[in-house]
Amino acid sequence: MQAYDNRTSKGLGIGVRRIIAYIVLIFLTFLCLFWFYVLFINATRSNANLSKGFTPLPGGNFLENWKNMREGKLPVFNGMLNSFFVASCSAILSTYFSTMTAFAIHAYNFKFKNAIFTFILMIMTIPTQVTALGFIRLVDNMGLMNTFIPLIVPSIAAPVCFFYMKQYMESTLPLAFIEAARIDGSSEFHTFNFIVLPMMKPAIAVQAIFTFVGSWNNYFTPALVLTSDDKKKTLPILIAQLRAADWLKFDMGQVYMLIAFSIFPVIVVYLLLSRFIVQGVALGGVKG
Repeated sequence: MQAYDNRTSKGLGIGVRRIIAYIVLIFLTFLCLFWFYVLFINATRSNANLSKGFTPLPGGNFLENWKNMREGKLPVFNGMLNSFFVASCSAILSTYFSTMTAFAIHAYNFKFKNAIFTFILMIMTIPTQVTALGFIRLVDNMGLMNTFIPLIVPSIAAPVCFFYMKQYMESTLPLAFIEAARIDGSSEFHTFNFIVLPMMKPAIAVQAIFTFVGSWNNYFTPALVLTSDDKKKTLPILIAQLRAADWLKFDMGQVYMLIAFSIFPVIVVYLLLSRFIVQGVALGGVKG
């Protein structure tokens, strides 16, 4: 009888903890989604209505705000194509070369291996703003100002992506697979491209998404590099220019519409690839 009571009380305790966990998760979900709701609601309101304060009901200026954004002086659609090109190239190069670097540290034994690993991690502590002046001088001396190259090529060296890939390999990539491939006569590049990369798909998907979003939302570096032609600028720069417009021409509804327009592709990417995020984070956090 006592054992039955203990099992009953234990079951009730688990049930209470589960209910609390669900309440907390629902609350956090509400906090995360509420601001997106506010954004899309404000994108349907006029500048005059927005000045009166927040309302939970959508307005009737969605089409007008869209028309003003589309027919404005700023090349919004060019900005989206530019952002998509830069973010896609950055995601591809960052994940591929970070995975290759992690593979080298994981699969090979060589002198100063631990020192190199530590050095790469130390780079993670250096803020981008510290190196911005030297970076811009280098780009200017190379004649690469107002081009996408300075925004794409540096993404190859991504310490955060490398560290995640290294931790993921330690839990999911036994060295026996690599040794077996070598015994079968597979070259190192063939082993990496056709054996290692398929095994790293969840981690690659996660880091590709994070890198894509980070590059898509990046304002600091593009604002320093893309300074002359509006047609070459990315969406964050165009949003900042629209917000800085003359107060006589300022339209907050148009600003909200442009922000909603800029984040919509990112939301779609997250919805389509969310299962890869959950799977990759779960496996990457388990060290075998």
